[in-house]
Amino acid sequence: MIELLIVITIITILAAVILVAVDPAKRFAEARNAVRWSEVTAILNAILTFQVDNDGDLPAGIDLVAASSQVLGTNGAGCDSGCTNADGGSTVAACLDLSGDLVDTYLAEIPTDPKTGTAGFTDYYLNRSGNGRLVVGACDPEEGETIEVKR
Repeated sequence: MIELLIVITIITILAAVILVAVDPAKRFAEARNAVRWSEVTAILNAILTFQVDNDGDLPAGIDLVAASSQVLGTNGAGCDSGCTNADGGSTVAACLDLSGDLVDTYLAEIPTDPKTGTAGFTDYYLNRSGNGRLVVGACDPEEGETIEVKR
């Protein structure tokens, strides 16, 4: 009987160690960050392809202010929810709706953050840096990661 109790105790300890080592919450966060990386890259590629197809013109509404980012979404206002870019710049109040220029031709739909995004507030931002580079990033990456693509 004692041997059986020792075996059960060892199995319980091993199961607890495996659960802690696997850490499913961390794995889910890493998976969502992988989706974010893919989506910000897709958004930036769609904008750049639009620019090539339209003789160098960017989609309507993209501002030239390097100090502020524009959050993508269909809300006319209310997109400034504390989203900051990797450089610490703030976002402007109105959302930037790129669906008219990009959807169906360059993207099936404007991507939304897998955890917190909606069509009205995607939780992705766009900025045009001081040297003219386009920057697309995620407002709320997890695990302390910075998700931002520049071209």
